[in-house]
Amino acid sequence: MVVDRVLDEVQQISATLADEDADRVQLTRGFVDITKVRSWLAAAEAEFATRMSRLSPTPEHDIADATRGSTRDVTTIRHRATTLGNVQPLADALSDGAVTTGHIDVVTRVSKQLDTDQERSRLFEKASQLTKVAEVSSVEAFHRRLKREAQRIQADDGMDRLERQQRNTRLRTWVDADGMWRFDGRFDPVTGVKLDNRLSAAVNTLFAESVPKTCPSDSVNKQHHLRALALARLVCEPDTVGSKPGRPEFIAVINADQPNGRGEPVTDLGIPVEVPYRVLAELAGDGDAEVKPIVIRNGLVIHAPGRLDLGRSTRLASPAQRRALRAMYPTCAIPGCEVPFRYTKAHHVTWWRNGGETNLNNLLPVCSHHHTMIHDGGWQIELDKHRALTITLPDGNVLSTGPPGKAAA
Repeated sequence: MVVDRVLDEVQQISATLADEDADRVQLTRGFVDITKVRSWLAAAEAEFATRMSRLSPTPEHDIADATRGSTRDVTTIRHRATTLGNVQPLADALSDGAVTTGHIDVVTRVSKQLDTDQERSRLFEKASQLTKVAEVSSVEAFHRRLKREAQRIQADDGMDRLERQQRNTRLRTWVDADGMWRFDGRFDPVTGVKLDNRLSAAVNTLFAESVPKTCPSDSVNKQHHLRALALARLVCEPDTVGSKPGRPEFIAVINADQPNGRGEPVTDLGIPVEVPYRVLAELAGDGDAEVKPIVIRNGLVIHAPGRLDLGRSTRLASPAQRRALRAMYPTCAIPGCEVPFRYTKAHHVTWWRNGGETNLNNLLPVCSHHHTMIHDGGWQIELDKHRALTITLPDGNVLSTGPPGKAAA
């Protein structure tokens, strides 16, 4: 029975917690058990929410009162319950501890982005297939797969959706409990790419030489901080940022291994939703945007614009090399790390000071934390010709992953 399994896992967690000499393997197993128990509890919570909705005229109030949670927490629980009610295989997998609430919440978000109930039904019809993917994927990898499924379902050329998105453009502001001004915006993908490009250009202009003392050390929070400062300067002191915003750049990653619903290779523009190809062509034709096509097969780049091998002529990766790396790695290349690519550094596998060259086959995108572990933490990394990565830790443990495309499948 499921309950017996959960009780066994709780006992094992308790035993490991009491053992101050528990080794790495035991602690890792403890995390696995905790995740399974948490998933079972979330499945039970969702079922209780469904039943409460049938019995109470004010289920949100009753659930919030019982859990001492916020309205937002209760909304998440109820949305999760609705999704599980529509996708029974996922509900079973959550109860069994095979998937997490993160996987369920991804299905909720992606289904809400579809425009009609018919489209959502088509997504839910793939429940068994998607559940199998979720059981072996991280939440981020599952999210990417689910977005591809949603894109296949949306059969029109995207223009109707873009027009709806443009009508739904919003920006709201408020002051939070800490007295900080908060901004929340919704922009169509074309406008969003332009804004993102302008912000990135401003960050590079303002902070290329140095960053302010207020800047966090964490790589992700650092970028968030710098982008907030850049936005303030763009709005309040535009003359200090420069007059050349640059053109939005789309990196069109064409995956020759993954046909879409029309038998064509899947094209990923690196943004959460598709920009209609007609709009993209108009932007490129008018000089308002630049499209850089990169073709990958078996997780490796087989075509990309620009020079990808620079030898010893320069230490820093070029924009062309970073684009090629982005096509292969949406995140930090270290297994399990979900830091977005934009916050990574191009690390020389054979170190520059040891004669390593700035060639694509010697570059690996890693976040600042893992970059420090490689340089100062005793990590040894190897990258073969297929970009299969092997990491040897100081204690002798070895981590490995296949080529980028295989690791993210």
